[in-house]
Amino acid sequence: MTSADSSVFETTRPASADYLTRLAASDAGRDYKGRMLDALDLRAGLAVLDAGCGPGTDLPALAEAVAPGGTVIGVDRDQEMLDGAAARTAAHPCVELRRGDLHALPLDDAVVDRARTDRVLQHVDDPGRALAEFHRVLRPGGRLVMGEPDWDTLAVDHPDPALSRAYTRHITERVVRNAAIGRQLARLATGAGFRVPEVMPVTQVFRDVRSADRVFGFERTTRRAVGAGYLTEAQAAEWLDHLAHGPFLASATLYVVVAEAQPTVPSTRAGGSSADE
Repeated sequence: MTSADSSVFETTRPASADYLTRLAASDAGRDYKGRMLDALDLRAGLAVLDAGCGPGTDLPALAEAVAPGGTVIGVDRDQEMLDGAAARTAAHPCVELRRGDLHALPLDDAVVDRARTDRVLQHVDDPGRALAEFHRVLRPGGRLVMGEPDWDTLAVDHPDPALSRAYTRHITERVVRNAAIGRQLARLATGAGFRVPEVMPVTQVFRDVRSADRVFGFERTTRRAVGAGYLTEAQAAEWLDHLAHGPFLASATLYVVVAEAQPTVPSTRAGGSSADE
């Protein structure tokens, strides 16, 4: 399958670090990341965790917000990402980088005041376990801010809506592990012991196909949809031709969720009694 106009679409997948860096620099990225930073309510002296920090695009802003006297801990499982983060934060001695997984954070209990995770829980094996780890490392009353998309909300205008629905369905069923995580965050956080005072939907609207393609990778993803049987070759060609040459509009919603860690209530089963005993 070839695109209607290959000059419009990226045909080669960018390296993960490059993708995350340019997403952070985009208008859509700056918008929701700014909201996340505001929601963290940072001040001098606080300890803040960036879980799944990637190449460190958000670490300098966190470091500046907790200076003087604060600490920023970036955790990622990919050493190449951490190497990039180290270079990006060389001028910020308050930043510590640790290799680790969100399911087993390399931190002691109740050691951070704030935590953030950005577009990471959509990929993890067990979001509930990761949220339990956030609760463990946060001090009581500490704040967690999460930003995650809901891929079911991806809407791309096309004269044949069935093609758009097939494209989105392929992403939700085959591409992203936890495609509906955005809408699930508040429930999962409550189950992990958090109070959830605020949920902010951030809808990103794209009017330029090239800008949108840098986020969604239309041609690459369409090729995968054909291989998985969601689109035929002819449908894929029709789909891409309109995206390349017709009026373009796409949108998707990302949820910014604020969660506050509650004190863990010790069990009374071992030494106490209950009404049914």
